Amino acid sequence: MYPDIKRIRTNRLTLRFDDYEHDLITALANYQGEQPSTLLRQLVLREAAMALGIADSQIVGAKAA
Repeated sequence: MYPDIKRIRTNRLTLRFDDYEHDLITALANYQGEQPSTLLRQLVLREAAMALGIADSQIVGAKAA
């Protein structure tokens, strides 16, 4: 059982990219040794935290397993 069931990642969003955008994201993910979806999740949450004036460490945790 999970300590906080709201932390289970069951919500999905769909993003669509053109070939150039996809190549850029893939290249950055490869450079950092990440999966593209993990990289995008971290970038989106970091940007959202900055927009809200929240420390990103409160939202973006360490790399997920």
